[in-house]
Amino acid sequence: MAITDWPAAERPREKLLELSVSALSDAELLTIFLCVWVTGKSVVNLARDLLMQFGSLTGIFSAQLSELTQIHSMGSSKYVQLQAIFEMTRRALNEKMQAKDILSSP
Repeated sequence: MAITDWPAAERPREKLLELSVSALSDAELLTIFLCVWVTGKSVVNLARDLLMQFGSLTGIFSAQLSELTQIHSMGSSKYVQLQAIFEMTRRALNEKMQAKDILSSP
């Protein structure tokens, strides 16, 4: 069943807009990112497969190109996108840390 056939409240994008990004599971977050159709497999199942294979979001971000592209429908462009998201997140967190006092008292 395609995601478009799901009730709107259960679709990851609609759920994010209605509730918040924190209301989504790791698999639902990956589903929004992946946006791919694999014959015989929903994008949610692909996201779950990735999480099972690599153990976590950190595992997926840390995967090598050769490891990720062994997964059907995960090519070099998805690898590049994942790496870009990871780097943007790292930089945003670094900016946030630099803006705050590291030690506020002795």
